[in-house]
Amino acid sequence: MSRRCELTGKGPMTGNNVSHANNKTKRRFLPNLNDVTLQSESLGRGFKMRITAAALRSVDHRGGLDAFLLKAKDSELSDNALKIKKEVMKSQAAEA
Repeated sequence: MSRRCELTGKGPMTGNNVSHANNKTKRRFLPNLNDVTLQSESLGRGFKMRITAAALRSVDHRGGLDAFLLKAKDSELSDNALKIKKEVMKSQAAEA
């Protein structure tokens, strides 16, 4: 399982541990990933995803999973999220 957010594409970053003596050793900063089930209003079901805490706040801020996916760039989304986005777009087109 990769350490990458399915909605925002955020992954591990690198940096240095800096000691009191100013010695520098490489380290990794991992994203704060959580396993959540997000509900889609237009599809009427839930989807299990592994997303960051920041992405979860963004989904709430934008008004749910459907609104977030419709506004998100395809290059940032995972394959699973892209599939869900296409389903949402189909259902929204059918409703209109």
